[in-house]
Amino acid sequence: MAQEPGATDPAEPGHTRPDPATEHTASSPDSDPCPAPVELSDLAALKALAQPRRQWMLQHLTVRGPATSATLARALGLNTGATSYHLRELARYGFVEETGAAGHGRERWWRAVPGDRRFPPRSRQSPEMRLVMDELNHHAYAADLELFEQLQRDAADEPWADAFPYSRGTIRLTLPELREFFEEYIALLNRYKRPEADTPADARTVLTRFLAFPAQAASAGAPTPGTSPDSAPGSAPDTADDSDDSDDGRESETP
Repeated sequence: MAQEPGATDPAEPGHTRPDPATEHTASSPDSDPCPAPVELSDLAALKALAQPRRQWMLQHLTVRGPATSATLARALGLNTGATSYHLRELARYGFVEETGAAGHGRERWWRAVPGDRRFPPRSRQSPEMRLVMDELNHHAYAADLELFEQLQRDAADEPWADAFPYSRGTIRLTLPELREFFEEYIALLNRYKRPEADTPADARTVLTRFLAFPAQAASAGAPTPGTSPDSAPGSAPDTADDSDDSDDGRESETP
């Protein structure tokens, strides 16, 4: 969850996390469609977010909407005491909030809080923060891959089965260009956001993830860009236009 953060400093490239409150995937009728970026620099907040079960709960709230601790407990295989505790911890740092909706008895409903939450750039992370970020990303990336593969299997015989845009490519950029590229990507996501009242009945929540990283510096004996040392004869090289019209995808959190 996930991406869904990147750096708020325009001089640093950013990355959004998987899910709910941590990226651009959550929205509500009264939320700003283009929220200002907020940097998550509090170590305690990052530790709270790095807990695997909390990441899963945030994703559940983002994809399926508001839920009670009992609903989350059944889905995650925990007791309500555990899920209530995790929800309170997430609420403490602004990742979730109570909806205010009335339920049976003292039932409390929770929702993910939308926003453009970003992580500090690596150069400004303390050694302890880097350990937390590494742990957070490890769980988030693994959860993203597991969810993607599960959804592909489950969607085999339904209309959305072909709606899995996927693209792999390479482009040559300077650092300033990469920062600009990222912000343009966030702006594109915000273009497609709209209030619940304006959303068509057949629309579905689409999870998007963005990941970009520099290739290793060229060295003696290394394969040239766009080729693989074990590629089969006649296979197509990986290029900037290497895309498949059958996927999309971001995490972009958001948070």
